[in-house]
Amino acid sequence: MKAKEQRTEKRREKHAEKNLAKHAEERTAEQPAHILAGRHAIVEAIKAGRGINRILLADGLHGSSVHELRDLARAHGIAVDVVGRAKLDAAVPEGVRHQGTLAYVAPVAYVAVEEIIAAARERGEEPLLLLLDGIEDPQNLGALLRTADAAGVHGILLPRRHSVPLTETVARVSAGALEYVPVARIGNIAQTMRALKEQGFWIAGTDMAGEETYDRANLTGALVLVIGSEGRGMSRLTRDLCDFTVRLPMHGKINSLNASVAGAILMYEALRQRTAKSAVQHG
Repeated sequence: MKAKEQRTEKRREKHAEKNLAKHAEERTAEQPAHILAGRHAIVEAIKAGRGINRILLADGLHGSSVHELRDLARAHGIAVDVVGRAKLDAAVPEGVRHQGTLAYVAPVAYVAVEEIIAAARERGEEPLLLLLDGIEDPQNLGALLRTADAAGVHGILLPRRHSVPLTETVARVSAGALEYVPVARIGNIAQTMRALKEQGFWIAGTDMAGEETYDRANLTGALVLVIGSEGRGMSRLTRDLCDFTVRLPMHGKINSLNASVAGAILMYEALRQRTAKSAVQHG
């Protein structure tokens, strides 16, 4: 009987260790630069304009303060996920009371698309934007930010869903570029693309079967470059809404490039064309 109890205790310890390891993995994968705990702190952070990636609410949480938080999050386009309390407990340091509510905060504040466009035009430049459709790898997003800063891209448009948010990993990989390249979070990609078209933007999507090679396409003027996900590329609707698509010549056995590499080539081609056009206009 004693041996059986010892085996049972060992199984419990092993199970507990597995749970701790699982929670540690979740914290490593999800925890951005900062976590806010408690409804009041989160409400005030939203009102102050902090960049909130998403909010976690404990399952079964009710009350007027919870409704206020949900309404405020909805008004600011912040995703709210309902999860078990165990996930919240695992996400905060020991001793921190989360009151059933956590918020993942971005390293920098997000900006509005309109702010990016206005800032570019105040500098007398035609806006060049990068729209990321389904980029889920923080390493790729960080690398794209770094290149965007170097190539003079005015801002990045990042969907709220099915996309990696701004995290500590993204900031680190960007090597400081996140401090200089504004990022806007958008709700619906299709609506955003239509709105930008109405403002005179042309939209160029990258596709393996693109209509023309990247160096023959006109990448000057008010332009949005669309980079699709690492595995699937652009969604069908996004591709259909592009004014034209471009491809990168592939002469080897591999038929695609990493998203950050493809994006870097296109951003620098856009810079080359814009620099040449400016030289002619002012020559």
